[in-house]
Amino acid sequence: MSASEIQSRVAQTRAQLESTLDQIEDKLNVPKQVGSLIARIRRNYAANPTPWIAGVATGVAVVGAIVAVAVTNRD
Repeated sequence: MSASEIQSRVAQTRAQLESTLDQIEDKLNVPKQVGSLIARIRRNYAANPTPWIAGVATGVAVVGAIVAVAVTNRD
């Protein structure tokens, strides 16, 4: 293997490592991931709000039922 081939492989390996580290950094960037999640939720809600509304209504009903049971069983 010639010196130029070795240098080429080293440069290629460095580029791959840099790309991998950038991807890891993006995955571990919590504010960026939260922003991405919020954007996906907004797009999903805008496309079809029915499941979101049903989910919130179900959650409210469950919390209401828990509160009602807790209030009626205050012996």
